[in-house]
Amino acid sequence: MFYQKEIETMDRRSLEALQLERLRRMVDYCYENVPFYHDRLQKAGVTGSKIKSLSDLQYIPFTTKEDIRDNYPFGMLAQPLKKIVRIHASSGTTGKPTVGAYTQGDLDLWADHVARVAMAAGATADDIFQISFGYGLFTGALGLHYGLERIGATVIPASSGNTEKQLMMFRDFGVTGLVATPSYAVYLGEMVRESGYPPEAYRLRIGLLGSEGCTEGMRERIERNLGLFVTDNYGMTELGGPGVAGECEYRCGLHFAEDAFLPEIIDNETLEPKDPGESGELVVTTLLREGMPVLRYRTKDITRLNYEPCRCGRTHARMEKVMGRTDDMLIIKGVNVFPSQIESVLVGTEKVGPHYQLVVRRRHYMDQLEVKVELVSAELLESFGELEALQRRIHDRLKSVLGLEAKVTLVEPKSLERFQGKAKRVLDLRSEDE
Repeated sequence: MFYQKEIETMDRRSLEALQLERLRRMVDYCYENVPFYHDRLQKAGVTGSKIKSLSDLQYIPFTTKEDIRDNYPFGMLAQPLKKIVRIHASSGTTGKPTVGAYTQGDLDLWADHVARVAMAAGATADDIFQISFGYGLFTGALGLHYGLERIGATVIPASSGNTEKQLMMFRDFGVTGLVATPSYAVYLGEMVRESGYPPEAYRLRIGLLGSEGCTEGMRERIERNLGLFVTDNYGMTELGGPGVAGECEYRCGLHFAEDAFLPEIIDNETLEPKDPGESGELVVTTLLREGMPVLRYRTKDITRLNYEPCRCGRTHARMEKVMGRTDDMLIIKGVNVFPSQIESVLVGTEKVGPHYQLVVRRRHYMDQLEVKVELVSAELLESFGELEALQRRIHDRLKSVLGLEAKVTLVEPKSLERFQGKAKRVLDLRSEDE
């Protein structure tokens, strides 16, 4: 069993004292080893000795994704390259990739943190986990790989794609655990139902899903189709990958590894700290990372923190499922719209599938939102009355949730693109329409 009880159930006062000690040390470490932070901290007049309490965190300047990209590839390193044993990076679809660099000590801690998440979710040494994340520079696959091996589980590095082979391995290897994106898990569930094999041919029982958001409705669909218990976990390349936080068996928030990551919630417009329990942008400081530490990294994820101990016994702060991202948020006719809001409506609607696409256009200087969603059965296309009634029902529910008009287009089953990695749901054509 890999359960670090002494750390994970530490009382709040002791945990905050540990965080303060590690924060002071990390500030000095960054000042001495990273030129970028040396200049920022010197200008702000901040040193480890000047931090008297955790509230003094507010005097440390923020770090952004742009800062990391501006120092691409190795300008944020705190150790020479000869001490770096692993490099990961984000996809870089919107610019230069975000680099993550690891010492051997970082890799050891990373495995520990992912092992914590896996154990909290119910994984054991008896499980056989199939990792259907794409291997490569992406942190998810190798992060879960080493964390699951740390608890003694059997790991199958399947990678993504070749869905028929994925299902064959489920059956032949007696796979009990799945690691994948929620969108790919939905697709795998569809294929399992169409595989022709009886339910008892599959032994799946637990899913550690991540890398993208997963609404409750989507989770229920995945659990129903694959017959497993799904938990969510959180991390990103800038923080070292998965293992930052994860759900326990009670699924009442993602337990933050607060001994290694110091979270705070800010107003993303004023940049002022939010009160405990209020929602806002998550900001994280790494407290133990050697190769590439970050101070007050703005994640752009919108969430809230709950500092009450969980009934599982763990006392670290619980992060609510990410509500959306400030950079994924669409502003349509002055209204803030998150794709997760739309997904929650669609996944809870009968006769439509979980696959959808949002198309934003601009006509006569006005924004227009179109929601394309797949039907479960093509037979519905033959009944104009039913089709119109379903379309109206979805339209009205979206209007109630979003507070604006959206065009709803019902499309044939399996006509929208499937994703083996992160799903790309939004097609913003406004710049092309101008």
